[in-house]
Amino acid sequence: MAQVTKKRKEVDAKVDKDKLYGLTEAMSLVKEVNTTKFNASVDVHVRLGVDPRKADQALRGTVSLPHGTGKTKRVLVFCTPDRENEAKEAGADYAGLDEYIQKVTEGWMDVDVIIATPNVMAQLGKVARILGPRGLMPNPKTGTVSNDITAAVSEVKKGKIAFRVDKFGIVHASIGRVSFSPEQLTDNAHELIATLVRMKPSSAKGVYMRSVSVASTMSPGIHVDPKSIKV
Repeated sequence: MAQVTKKRKEVDAKVDKDKLYGLTEAMSLVKEVNTTKFNASVDVHVRLGVDPRKADQALRGTVSLPHGTGKTKRVLVFCTPDRENEAKEAGADYAGLDEYIQKVTEGWMDVDVIIATPNVMAQLGKVARILGPRGLMPNPKTGTVSNDITAAVSEVKKGKIAFRVDKFGIVHASIGRVSFSPEQLTDNAHELIATLVRMKPSSAKGVYMRSVSVASTMSPGIHVDPKSIKV
């Protein structure tokens, strides 16, 4: 069994596991108890009162975070040759079609987001089984299938993230870095949660926002009082 370090014990002692913190208070505390030496990710986990087995409750969508994610995302645009320059001028790191389909087939996956124009989607069937499980397959619901390449790339670069509920009814999302101020983290978390509230399925019964927690990489989780989040 791994031994708990003195530093980790001190950090754990700062978090009351039985307390529900206000959102802003939780964001201040998540910075205080961060134990990493790098600029760790801050993640929010929201348990919803939905049944992901039902099509209308398998929530999936996107949200543009007011302060971005703190991470520069590498973007690939699948498009025809005549639109490659447009994609690159918009900020895409890679743009093309046949070349990148071949690279993905061979195991290349050096991207965070993939965008595609509608007219090439049929050709992506060759790599759907590779991209799908990784959450990289372009999808109209997440805004990654679009004829407006400039807008789609710009939104991703500015902090647009995609999310989906897992089989346990939980949405996991990175909403910034520990270098962010508590106010910036609060704003980003609030925007994500407000989006989830707007997406509440009409068929969902009982308590919708069941629990919310926040944690940075390798640090203890902090429970947030859902009632403290006004949307």
